[in-house]
Amino acid sequence: MTFAASMRIGSLEVLTAMAVFASMGLRMRTPPRLPSGPVRVQLEVQHQSRSRELAGVLPFVIGRSADTDLLILDPEVSRRHAILEAENGAVFLTDLQSRNGTYLNGRRIRESIEVRPGDHVDVGTARILFQGSGPWT
Repeated sequence: MTFAASMRIGSLEVLTAMAVFASMGLRMRTPPRLPSGPVRVQLEVQHQSRSRELAGVLPFVIGRSADTDLLILDPEVSRRHAILEAENGAVFLTDLQSRNGTYLNGRRIRESIEVRPGDHVDVGTARILFQGSGPWT
């Protein structure tokens, strides 16, 4: 779906069009979702010139607080910054009203959005590479 608008300035007419459903928009969460069983994720976390691999079961809270699943000690990261959740076998990323925002592949997210293998999530100065997911066995 696209919206078009035209504007006339003197003898110059400008026609603009904006695509509403860009590729990231197609990943937006559309309720209702069925609950899914436990899902395991594989992540690589890059922060302060270090890299570490991490695996865990969703939901997975990312933040600066000690009670999060992925602790990132960075003043630009909120105490509870973002969350990874599973629905219908897919993994979704949601910003938890963080001060500095959560970015998926360089674009700030405003709603829950699906995360796919190869995507990267930026929170503060940390980069989280999403390597994949699967059922918890």
